[in-house]
Amino acid sequence: MKKLSIIAALGLGAIFMSFGPILKSEKLTIKPESSKIEWYAEKVTGKHNGLVNLKSGTVDVANGQLKGGSFIIDMTSIKVTDLEGEYAQKLEGHLKSPDFFGTTDHETAEYTITGVKPTTAGKYNTAINGMLTIKGISHPVSFPAKVETADGKFAAYGEIVVDRSKYDVKYGSNSFFDNLGDKAIYDEFTMKVSLGAKL
Repeated sequence: MKKLSIIAALGLGAIFMSFGPILKSEKLTIKPESSKIEWYAEKVTGKHNGLVNLKSGTVDVANGQLKGGSFIIDMTSIKVTDLEGEYAQKLEGHLKSPDFFGTTDHETAEYTITGVKPTTAGKYNTAINGMLTIKGISHPVSFPAKVETADGKFAAYGEIVVDRSKYDVKYGSNSFFDNLGDKAIYDEFTMKVSLGAKL
């Protein structure tokens, strides 16, 4: 079986290979080496971005359609890519600290799909509903995705907007502190997720 081609996220879009449909029900294993998770966060005075690794995951596919699944994110792998050297290391350490994601006690985050609905919303063909768990706290999160399946292969791209204040990530949040002024960090951040899987 040919190795699944890696999915490249280009800005707000993605490129997908065209395959014929998967006709039977299959559980596919998401391949970390064929997947990518980028994060983007903003504050009053600027913004930062970086990467975090996919640890594992599976998707359920039947009759060419995504039906369910889940994926686990390795929060200890948080990396800053818009800074270099000690500045990047300092921010990475802060993001892993109890101020933010507390990765010593909460090494992973998880997204579990609870519902899938086909859509014709522009470049996206699937509306995904699910539960996102961060720091042991779970909340429903929905997002649009571009999904392609075929020949035992799966490719998907989506942008998940997360409100960190729902997951006890308080640092610099106007939801918890008053008079932060230009030191405030916006509650919402975005994860651009590209996933690849095969039998």
